[in-house]
Amino acid sequence: MTDSKKPLILITNDDGVNALGISKLIESIAPLGKVVVVAPDSPRSGMSSAISCINPIRVSLLKNEDDLKIYSCTGTPVDCVKIGIDRLLDRKPDLLVSGINHGSNAAVAVIYSGTVGAALEGCIIGVPSLAVSLTDHSPRADFSEAARIGKSVAEKVLQNGLPKGICLNLNVPNIPKVKGLKVSSQTPGYWTKEFEEMKDPSGRGVYWLTGEFFNQDPDNVNNDEWALANGYAALVPLQIDMTAHDFMGKMKVWEE
Repeated sequence: MTDSKKPLILITNDDGVNALGISKLIESIAPLGKVVVVAPDSPRSGMSSAISCINPIRVSLLKNEDDLKIYSCTGTPVDCVKIGIDRLLDRKPDLLVSGINHGSNAAVAVIYSGTVGAALEGCIIGVPSLAVSLTDHSPRADFSEAARIGKSVAEKVLQNGLPKGICLNLNVPNIPKVKGLKVSSQTPGYWTKEFEEMKDPSGRGVYWLTGEFFNQDPDNVNNDEWALANGYAALVPLQIDMTAHDFMGKMKVWEE
């Protein structure tokens, strides 16, 4: 198969180009096509869809092989997607995969996640995009199941494509053998007890982000938190259009 016929796959993450999760993702995705990695030079967790508006972005080529190029980028995950597609790739990719994230990006984490933010950016540009996360924050986590399931979903996306304006958010539980894959909805909820107060070395008060997730619908077998808690990988379709279309009609009386 010639390079022009191989799928072109862009990979990124928010844990940094040297993270174990992205290394395992590259290994699993590489057989599917020609891979170009553009990832942050250090962790950028919680960046959501942030972009660099003030500071210039620098890119360094770390590896250059026939079917694998790896770039390090000083920007955010979304910067990586933008500069990858705009400057580094010779054509629009057939697939974007972001991850494998160290830690869950289920429920409302999609709002904060740089991993998901990168997938959303690919979706905006018109690239079929997938975010992959493992529910384990450990730097040395076992990514075997997340890589296996991520590859399987990536193959389906390459074969079938995705509708315009929709990307996928895959979360995999941290267990040796996942029961299966469930297409799920995003769990409604919010974070409580979000900060722990501590002292810095000088004795000054500081706040450290922590928190507990409050699940507003814990018994719903169709949402992603239920799937993960019961040994399944959860696959949630996300959409770019955040318009509350159902409420628009009721707002017509507000028009002047």
